[in-house]
Amino acid sequence: MTEADVDSLSGNRMEETEARAFLKERGTGVLSLAREGEAYGFPVSFGYDEDADRIYFVFVGYGEESRKESFAGETTRASLCVYAADSARDWRSVVVDGAIDAVEDGWEDSRAALEDNAWYPSLFSEADPRRDLSVWGLNVESISGLRGPDAESTSE
Repeated sequence: MTEADVDSLSGNRMEETEARAFLKERGTGVLSLAREGEAYGFPVSFGYDEDADRIYFVFVGYGEESRKESFAGETTRASLCVYAADSARDWRSVVVDGAIDAVEDGWEDSRAALEDNAWYPSLFSEADPRRDLSVWGLNVESISGLRGPDAESTSE
């Protein structure tokens, strides 16, 4: 592999509009949280509200203590990585960083965003919605994206 090959695989920067369009297109990613020097990343479904510049998550808790909620409550700045990789040259990734907090009024502010592009795994049907679901929001403070040389722009 030549240096030019490596450079072409490192990706092309996305314009902000393209990165935002990619978030609307996707519904899953990896959310990374941290507390007291300990990192915790996990796959998650999300809804993106472009008007509010906020990403919503539903955490499903089983039992007394939710690890996700515990970490989210102590995280100063969270990071969400959203990606798609069809081949070594056809891939896209977007990273969003910002403050995360519990949405006190639950579904009301987040319902439309979640219904628009979140993907709900089967475990949602197993949770008691009165007790086991909590809604969290990530404020989009920074957003960046890359795409491989063969990936089509999502903003066109």
